[in-house]
Amino acid sequence: MTDYGHDLLFGTFVTPLAADPERTVALAVATERAGLDMATFQDHPYQPRFLDTWTLMSWVAARTERIRVVANVTNLPLRPPAVLARAVASLDLLSGGRVELGLGAGAFWDAIAAMGGPRLTPGEAVEALEEAIAVVRGLWDTGDRERLVAGGRHHAVDGAKRGPAPAHDVAIWVGAVRPRMLRLIGRVADGWLPSLSYLGGVPALARGNAVIDEAAVAAGRDPRDVRRLLNVGGELAAERSAQLLVGPPEQWVEQLAALALEVGVSGFVVPGDDPRTIEVIGREVAPAVREVVAAERARRAP
Repeated sequence: MTDYGHDLLFGTFVTPLAADPERTVALAVATERAGLDMATFQDHPYQPRFLDTWTLMSWVAARTERIRVVANVTNLPLRPPAVLARAVASLDLLSGGRVELGLGAGAFWDAIAAMGGPRLTPGEAVEALEEAIAVVRGLWDTGDRERLVAGGRHHAVDGAKRGPAPAHDVAIWVGAVRPRMLRLIGRVADGWLPSLSYLGGVPALARGNAVIDEAAVAAGRDPRDVRRLLNVGGELAAERSAQLLVGPPEQWVEQLAALALEVGVSGFVVPGDDPRTIEVIGREVAPAVREVVAAERARRAP
């Protein structure tokens, strides 16, 4: 069993459809009203059916008061990290510290190239992501008076002015599944944000955790410094089923609590395109999961 001890976060994954922008925003507002912690949005700048994610997040932040807004995950090849750093910090300042940075190395390379982005090999994508994290953190570090030189052959700054600093210590959560990227997460990231559908099942979570933990220890970090989050599918249904997260709220509670206590997941991002699902997860499932996890942690404590 693995439990990294973090407080639990619950959020929604909302499809940012350009054809119905008000419904997209309403779903994010419903996420807040239901008591959830964050609204997240996929970032595919080459997809004309979708609203631009950063414009949408700014609008949602202005329409809400409490929830965090997160790109799930930012398409790095089409978001230059130096500009991205300032966009994140600016929105964090404007929203009172309600932004986290989900970051991805890129996929769908034909579409990225069609938009003028680079076409990278898997190895180059890993290098580019690690360079980008160094650039972003360097620009946020306004307490350092040294000349900023960061990055490498894909993303580099040489003497860029630091700032602005975000309103709070923005977390960088990386969406990835392959071992080399998992080792990068262990070395330098604040969290792992994969999708269960891409992982292929819960056992892959435990294997990924082991890779991240080993890399964190090798880098002199505590593995608990890396939060484990998870995009999950699922469906609320009247009857229990053998499928993960397909059943009534009590089945969701049992299975999400098990993921927290046995696999170390402390951030759950659930489907957010249905108002009823948002309401049930926020009002019934999330509080019950927190209660179960807190009770079990208390029982295990020495």
